[in-house]
Amino acid sequence: MTKRFDVIFLVTGLVVQVLVFCFAPTHWLSLVSGLLGITAVILCSQGNIWTFAFGFGQIITYAILCWMERFYAGIAMNAFYFVTQIYGIYEWRKLRTDNSAIIAPRSMPIAQFLVLCGAVAVVSVGVGWMLQQYTDDTQPYMDAITTTYSVAAQILLIMAIRQQWWLWLLVDVLFVAMWIVAGNWNMVMQYSFWCANCVYGMLRWKELATK
Repeated sequence: MTKRFDVIFLVTGLVVQVLVFCFAPTHWLSLVSGLLGITAVILCSQGNIWTFAFGFGQIITYAILCWMERFYAGIAMNAFYFVTQIYGIYEWRKLRTDNSAIIAPRSMPIAQFLVLCGAVAVVSVGVGWMLQQYTDDTQPYMDAITTTYSVAAQILLIMAIRQQWWLWLLVDVLFVAMWIVAGNWNMVMQYSFWCANCVYGMLRWKELATK
């Protein structure tokens, strides 16, 4: 993939986010969070350490949106993201190639990855039950599933494991459904674009690993 494609992909995501906000305006934080989030995930798919700089801004704004919608597991997830972003910078600095901003990805054995997915599924059911019983979460099980798999994906991201993209794709598809129900079309657009970015990330990290 060329640098020209990288730029076009980023600009397309930002422009679409702005257009969605213009035609279906929601809270202004939705637009800010969407723009920061799109930039962060595209830089991540490129293996660029600058993803963390934009990630901090997206985490803060998205946590506020989750609070407004009473997605409590989402708030906890973003607190986790904030802490792990700090460690992620340290870890990715060690994986940079030739002191550039680009890292060299790693891979996980398929059997180990499947065990991880199964364990996270069990945990998500328990978290969903607790949210349903003890909070007024508007979508407890969806909130739980997206949160637990996001945590697992974030850990793989920090470790620069290529299989993270499969987890992010699952999470992003579910987030699209969750925000459709919530009626926030900026977030729907953000996560729809993130689904496309997961495919982009899979291809790009395979290319980086080969190099």
